[in-house]
Amino acid sequence: MRLEEKLKNLHSDAVWQEYCGFLDLNIDEYMQIQNRLMLEQISLWSKSGLGQSILNGKNPDSIEEFRKQVPLTSYEDYADILLLKQEYMLPDKPAIWIQTTWEGGRNPIKVAPFSKSMLDTYKINMMACMILATSPEKGKFNIKAADTFLYGLAPLPYATGLVPVLLNEEIGIEFLPPVKEAVKMSFSERNKKGFKLGLRKGIDYFFGLGSVTYFISLSLSLMGSSKSKNESTESKKMFRYSPFMVLRILRAKYCCKKENRELKPKDLFKLKGLMIVGTDNECYKDDLEDLWGIRPMEMFAGTEPGCIGTETWTRDGLYFFPDACFYEFIPEEEMDKHLETPEYQPKTYLMNEVIPNEKYELVISVLKGGAFVRYRVGDVYRCIGLESNTEKIKIPRFKYVDRVPDIIDIAGFTRISEGCIRDVVDLSGLAIKDWLAVKEYNNQNRPLLHMYIEMKRESLISSAITKDILREHLSVYFKYVDNDYKDLKRILGMDPLKITILKCGTFEEYERQKEKPIRAINPSPYEVKELLELQNEDYELNTGGWRY
Repeated sequence: MRLEEKLKNLHSDAVWQEYCGFLDLNIDEYMQIQNRLMLEQISLWSKSGLGQSILNGKNPDSIEEFRKQVPLTSYEDYADILLLKQEYMLPDKPAIWIQTTWEGGRNPIKVAPFSKSMLDTYKINMMACMILATSPEKGKFNIKAADTFLYGLAPLPYATGLVPVLLNEEIGIEFLPPVKEAVKMSFSERNKKGFKLGLRKGIDYFFGLGSVTYFISLSLSLMGSSKSKNESTESKKMFRYSPFMVLRILRAKYCCKKENRELKPKDLFKLKGLMIVGTDNECYKDDLEDLWGIRPMEMFAGTEPGCIGTETWTRDGLYFFPDACFYEFIPEEEMDKHLETPEYQPKTYLMNEVIPNEKYELVISVLKGGAFVRYRVGDVYRCIGLESNTEKIKIPRFKYVDRVPDIIDIAGFTRISEGCIRDVVDLSGLAIKDWLAVKEYNNQNRPLLHMYIEMKRESLISSAITKDILREHLSVYFKYVDNDYKDLKRILGMDPLKITILKCGTFEEYERQKEKPIRAINPSPYEVKELLELQNEDYELNTGGWRY
């Protein structure tokens, strides 16, 4: 029975229990589900060609043995099989292949197979997110077959492209614009068409990357506002479509004029649910709530793991679905050891072993025929509680922190690594002697890539190198090396690069005093502070740094 029929034929309590019942589990019940599904996955995965390529003849009989015999993995361990789409090597037949960015210009894409069972789990968990997005309290929700959904998603083969496909299997939600049209449109065209259709039909749901959702929200405000500097021809034409549309906008403008403020999407639309995914969502949540009049609900979904986590009606932390992946957690201290010594195998802990206020790198084994086991997704979470008295939920709750410190992700678009930056510096031909890169945040709480650069002494003598010249030059090569970096400007209108030029000899002096070099990507803010103190400059710890 589809969700659409369940909403008609079943009591709302039964629907809630089917999709959101995992929130009633205690930790022992949660681990029983985890362990049962993981034992099934171990049996399936170990017999596959992919499994044997990693196990090297071993045959684990228990989860404990499996964790001892299988090392932590990264995409490199699967690339030869998955990039060639060798289906006969996999634990289960793929129903679809999903694609995403791997590492900038060095490894452009990675692909991941989804079995039919994985898609079914993704669909059920996605419906749970839809229900929770409309929920004001436990057990209460407001979802209907006639609801409309503003299309702000990347299409297939990206993971978000699964959303309309799977939702339509369960409920007849209408996408604005229709998916078949949307995938053929440019980003700007989709926004304009979705806005016009929304004025006619209303908008009930909005879902996308936090940064993209924010950008679209600002665009909607400008499209409906007469205060924009240059009202485009398209915007003028829009007002001719129907008297109802014009009346709706005029009423909103009148209210805004009385309150002496700019028009916002909440003046035109009354959302039931606002859902966001990706990194840096904390930078946009407050602004999105102000624009739409509803607090966005964060969820976590990815190319490799599928849909694995969601916030609830309190919008205060993520809970992981027990049936999507088997979860392990690398504590921060173990992450640090691995960063210092790459050969070191970090220790992991299970869901029933996490500690409040500790930061963890997430490790997943995809259940139900998935390819990835003990896989380092590259995301870091903080455990903010083992249970919630407010929500009456008795399983651990997490806040998303960021990508792992050796990767700089800006607004969910980039995967900037040390190797990527070295390629950019080499291609630029600039006389850069040394550098480090830190993810920081500007005064508007927006993410940026801050490079601290030391030039070769002879280049400073022979030419007038300024930080503006460096920024302009390096930006060109970041866009050349990494298409996703280029999309930051094309889609979001942002260029996140910030440059600080250090005095000659700064890095050598730091290494002499500390007896070790500073890490090139995301050293701690305290280490950056110590570096800058060598030239009598201050570093505000509260404005950036991965660990703060």
